[in-house]
Amino acid sequence: MLKRIRTDQVRLGMFIQSLEGSWLSHPFWKTRFMLENPGDLRALQNSGVQWLWIDDARGLGVTDAVAPAAQGPGAAPAAGIAEPVVALVGEAPPAIYPNEFFEAARILERSKLTLMELFREARMGRAIDLDLCLPLVEDICASLARDASALISLARLKNKDEYTYMHSVTVCALMVALARQLGLDVEAQREAGLAGMLHDIGKMAMPPAILNKPGKLDEAELAIMRTHPERGHEMLRQHTRLSPQVLDVCLHHHERYDGTGYPHRLAGNQISLLARMAAICDVYDAITSDRPYKCAWEAAGSLARMASWEGHFDPQLFQAFVKTIGIYPIGSLVRLESGHLGVVVQQNPENLTRPQVQVFFCSHRRQAIAKELRDLADVRIYDRIVQREDPLRWGFRNLERLWLPEGLVPPGMVPSRGHDDGHD
Repeated sequence: MLKRIRTDQVRLGMFIQSLEGSWLSHPFWKTRFMLENPGDLRALQNSGVQWLWIDDARGLGVTDAVAPAAQGPGAAPAAGIAEPVVALVGEAPPAIYPNEFFEAARILERSKLTLMELFREARMGRAIDLDLCLPLVEDICASLARDASALISLARLKNKDEYTYMHSVTVCALMVALARQLGLDVEAQREAGLAGMLHDIGKMAMPPAILNKPGKLDEAELAIMRTHPERGHEMLRQHTRLSPQVLDVCLHHHERYDGTGYPHRLAGNQISLLARMAAICDVYDAITSDRPYKCAWEAAGSLARMASWEGHFDPQLFQAFVKTIGIYPIGSLVRLESGHLGVVVQQNPENLTRPQVQVFFCSHRRQAIAKELRDLADVRIYDRIVQREDPLRWGFRNLERLWLPEGLVPPGMVPSRGHDDGHD
């Protein structure tokens, strides 16, 4: 049951459900967590937050240690007595889903709607509302902690009309996932996620005719588009609560490791760690997404192409990124040594070349076969991936039906494959 208590009643072992007041008024990125660290307890008690909500079904309650005192009619709760409620107003208790894909889909939908509002405000010249951003980053971090691939795989299925907003959500998720892979601490992961969410805010200062042009930009238009990092940096610089690292990612996510990027032609370690990470995450999502001027490349082939762009990315970070999403990302169409075709449905982190594959087609007979899940890391399975395949070459569409859980069909999230002619 959720209960509202004063901050001076909090003790270790309680599950914090929500902190009252602005996200910026307390020392935590998250608002739902088990309070186990004495340092966190001291920070909370010194934060100025006066009231919060706990869930005594998931942790200790106040009445576990303090007995209720007698109260007359209309009396205020005595010290040590919490106020029980069924749920927070406007917020349902957290649901438990048997499959993270369903929760990830809900997070993506909430994120899209929130980012649409956030970007609309930015286009009108209003300041960024961190109270909107930070809960999204926290939800994305929590989803990735439960299942590192569900949200990222779903996010790739966005359609071109959603790209402007969902690109920021996806880069946020990719940044958090890469930070986890690199072993960065929780605070650094959240900072990476916030940087990814805000990295393209400068595009809201771009003329819509250029931003959504259904074709390749000419030189004059490209010059305007390439001002978006500086425009975004200026927009974010007015927000004093954003860290220098977040501002730097906005300004330098188009720098290249060999010094040929923009706006400042920085090279190597002159580019901050988060900006080097963002360069990889930004490009990967861009080329694997439908855009107004191009169709998406398939995920596994995109990694191969990115690997061939010598000097574009930090080589060590790119290797870590491949480990993050897999050599064959979920949804990739692959041919097995047996001649069967299948779709990657899950990674095996210990062996990235041997994921779990949903087999459904025989390339020799060119006909469908009974679907079968094969874990290629299982020593009893004598089959292996020999190459990637282009779904369009085989006439396959909507392959996501083979890896999405039954009952989850995200509307409008059907990617196509094609040629990239374009602009970033």
